[in-house]
Amino acid sequence: MFVRTASERDLDAVRALLVETWHDTYDGIYGAERVTEITDDWHSIASLRARLTRPHSEFLVADDGKRLGGMAFADATDEGRTVMLRQLYVRPGFQGRGIGGLLLDEIESCFPEAGKLRLEVEEANAKAVAFYLAQGFAKVGMTADCGARRSGIAAAIYERPIVWVD
Repeated sequence: MFVRTASERDLDAVRALLVETWHDTYDGIYGAERVTEITDDWHSIASLRARLTRPHSEFLVADDGKRLGGMAFADATDEGRTVMLRQLYVRPGFQGRGIGGLLLDEIESCFPEAGKLRLEVEEANAKAVAFYLAQGFAKVGMTADCGARRSGIAAAIYERPIVWVD
């Protein structure tokens, strides 16, 4: 797998990856119908396309030349001091191969002015929580509206400092 910036031509494949990953991860938590509602809204082609040109952001894919194995999207907040990891998903059949770590490292490197990386994660998503803890994140709070205003989806907020080595 190599990590590269996403483009317009990737959007159908990114959407398919997100729908597959969300159903695999969240059907047991929210139910398949609610997951379909969320993916139709949050992961529509129009929503993904808007991320391609969002200022102060990075939209990445992990690609093996045949299939996308993962994706990540992040943007700078707090005048560039904080990177908000909005999405990091690895296709179920590709999990455990280091793709998430590759995407996370690349996201970090795209924001050289930042001092910390922050994300929201559904606490019932035990695999994701374990991954982020293994990557050095610590829980710093909670939100009642993960992913979007008034989403009604509770999530934990995790952070880790970005340490730049010269």
